[in-house]
Amino acid sequence: MSETTTRTAPDSGTEVTLPVHTDLLRLATAGSVDDGKSTLVGRLLHDTKSVLADQLDAVHRASADRGLATPDLSLLVDGLRAEREQGITIDVAYRYFATPKRTFVLADTPGHVQYTRNTVTGASTAQLAVLLVDARKGVVEQTRRHAAVLALLGVPQLVLAVNKIDMVDFDEAVFTRIAAEFTEHARALGYRDDSVVTIPVSALLGDNVVERSANTPWYQGPSLLEHLESVPVAPDPHDAPFRMPVQYVIRPRTAEYPDYRGYAGQVAAGVVAEGDEVVVLPAGVRTRVSKVDTPGGAKPRAAAGHSITLLLADDVDVSRGDLIAAADAAPQLTDELDATVCWLAEKALRPGARVLVKHGTRTVQAIVTELSARFDEQQLSSVDSPEQLQLNEIGRVQLRTAEPLPVDEYAASRRTGSFLVIDPADGTTLAAGLIGVPLAPLAESASAAGQPS
Repeated sequence: MSETTTRTAPDSGTEVTLPVHTDLLRLATAGSVDDGKSTLVGRLLHDTKSVLADQLDAVHRASADRGLATPDLSLLVDGLRAEREQGITIDVAYRYFATPKRTFVLADTPGHVQYTRNTVTGASTAQLAVLLVDARKGVVEQTRRHAAVLALLGVPQLVLAVNKIDMVDFDEAVFTRIAAEFTEHARALGYRDDSVVTIPVSALLGDNVVERSANTPWYQGPSLLEHLESVPVAPDPHDAPFRMPVQYVIRPRTAEYPDYRGYAGQVAAGVVAEGDEVVVLPAGVRTRVSKVDTPGGAKPRAAAGHSITLLLADDVDVSRGDLIAAADAAPQLTDELDATVCWLAEKALRPGARVLVKHGTRTVQAIVTELSARFDEQQLSSVDSPEQLQLNEIGRVQLRTAEPLPVDEYAASRRTGSFLVIDPADGTTLAAGLIGVPLAPLAESASAAGQPS
């Protein structure tokens, strides 16, 4: 089930064998309102026998109380009272299930435009996204918006689930038309054809969700679950340069640990091993790792995703907000950010706005110096120097920060290439930002069409 990869420690020269967890898939659902996302997730949980008996009994009772002849499987996912009352998804619901072939972490995200920020959250760590459309409506505005957000976040694999195929009498022509339209749109966003799979499903009845359906003899591809079990999963980038934002400085000052000084955080990228040379940013001080501590005791090394405490060979000034990185491949230290943002606030963004930028564990003041472009995910075009960015719009911006930040391009490192834009007045999140131009194919397609970019 699990493979291994080898990595050579940069200073000691020793080879380190690390696990590559190919049996875990992180996925997210997305789509427009009432496309059946929660029902699809409920069907997956139900048909893979990932639901406890008391949970299923509760769903049966709630469905009977509503006068439904069959259980409403969306209730397995929509846990908030408001979600149950309105029949919509508001918050991101995380569900965990497994089959003999693979373990899954699934984020069910909302479809309403006003909750696009939740979709960004759910998809930010996904390796695959299942984007639903209603077979009766086809590709709609929110479908194109979500596809652009998924492309922006660098989600590498897409599944278009053409849901409610039973409502169009399992019509192959309807499915073919929707698949062709979406594939063209995904291609313009930078997706390769082999990264996009289209599957006709009925979440309500179970067609092509876990088992292939006899109602679609014209469809020769896998069921949704078969695809999820077999799609190649890129391993965590263990060969990427080491990055760890410092969360907390640990100083017990006890009789047992009188001189212990450790720097706790989660490895954002790469691998760190005892003896590695590292640099503390933004100070730029170099030192070596003397010990890698974990909740289970000292380890010779740790990889991306592990929560650890580093002890350093020298007494250096390190505090929360600093970044400990590989000395031979340190990120760029800059106070000028060229970034792409998805604007998530009701009030518009204009040049000159004063904001807070949260990068890793550091939060600094910043000013928006320029709006370079606004991307139109509906028309696959871009507009130069817009006056503002409005709710759910994607644009390229320049920010000047009060202090330099150690940043990577988002394409190279998701964790250290991303940031949040925060309202200094009330602390609300205004935007999700990515260093660089992750939607470069969109801008390039606009230029090729003779439009401004």
